[in-house]
Amino acid sequence: MTTVGATLGALAVMSVGLAPAAAADDIQSQQWYLDAMNAQGLWKVSTGKGISVAVVDTGVNPDTNSLKGQVLPGVDATGTTGDETDDYAGHGTSMAELIAGTGRGGGLKGVAPGAKIIPIRTVLLGIGKKGEEQGDTSAKAIRAAADSDAKIINMSFGTYSEDDGELEAVQYAQSKGKLLIAAVGNAADIAKNYIGYPAKYPGVVGVSAINENGEVAKFSQDGAYVDLASPGVDVPTWCDKALRSYCAQSNGTSQAAAITSGAAALIWSAHPKWTANQVLRVMIDTAGRDWPKSTPSRYLGYGTIRPAQVLLKGKGDPGPADVDPVTNKKTPGLSAGTGASSSASASTSSQPPKSTSGGLTSAAGSSSTSSGDNTLWVVLGAVAAVVVIGGGGFAVFRARRGN
Repeated sequence: MTTVGATLGALAVMSVGLAPAAAADDIQSQQWYLDAMNAQGLWKVSTGKGISVAVVDTGVNPDTNSLKGQVLPGVDATGTTGDETDDYAGHGTSMAELIAGTGRGGGLKGVAPGAKIIPIRTVLLGIGKKGEEQGDTSAKAIRAAADSDAKIINMSFGTYSEDDGELEAVQYAQSKGKLLIAAVGNAADIAKNYIGYPAKYPGVVGVSAINENGEVAKFSQDGAYVDLASPGVDVPTWCDKALRSYCAQSNGTSQAAAITSGAAALIWSAHPKWTANQVLRVMIDTAGRDWPKSTPSRYLGYGTIRPAQVLLKGKGDPGPADVDPVTNKKTPGLSAGTGASSSASASTSSQPPKSTSGGLTSAAGSSSTSSGDNTLWVVLGAVAAVVVIGGGGFAVFRARRGN
């Protein structure tokens, strides 16, 4: 096993360790979570067609085998050289493939291969493509995503401090009917366990990571802003910005967020008249858990995503279009039927026990790892230790929010 300590200027990828690169024609066999979710069955019902996902990240290269024809015009919010297709870290391209990759040429197969990607390149940790000193541009990027045709905004990054204008940008995106999904962070095992932004903002769905056995990853940060859990351990990604090879044992809540965005795209595609609130509500209703929904867990929120419960079994009540499923309040700026958004961060509750059950087979997903500075919760490789939270095999999903 090789050890990676690559940094992109001040942008710390912070991988714990990368497994040897997997052959491109074998990488799909490493995507264990697709079988666990019964992806083949899901794709008979929905592929995500008609749904676009904005990937607010380091850029997205549209020329990988898996992304050819999948990437729509986007926005470069960095103010540096290059454009939104110039991925300065390889991270954004990886997230895009996990969401909507076609799998062509032995590339990664996305959870929603019929969906499209809108790349929104942002500066993360103050570093642009060539290391130019820049201020954080996430607020500008989120607004650009809100103004795009994307229904879902994936944010596989985080900072420990609130950036100027970012909250207002999130609120603006909500008012435009977007579903905002973010990684909660990868430093629980090595640093202060503090869920940062944007996952901490009201209206953003914070996603934690679990492994193939349904165990919450030790690195996955926990607290009152975890809303859902998804696969994030041993989830293949590109090894680096060169995009020459994949690394199979890559970990992080970044991957968990991307997989959750893909699952949401599948559901929304099958129910195009639903709002973001309704998509999130059915994801919460059908999440795998063995604790009361009224007391979400600080580790897994309302539980592990299980799109097959919605798409193959018809479960989940979408409820009112304009009511936030977490706060039970009207979504600001929206009325029923106008394309409400989802808010999934901000209420607190008692902390339930750390075990979960529910059976991921043909119904769920799980997720990831990495450590992070104040910035990108990047995931490019780390075989992470995990904290077992009950049960065995894919029978573990667990609880949520409560500081």
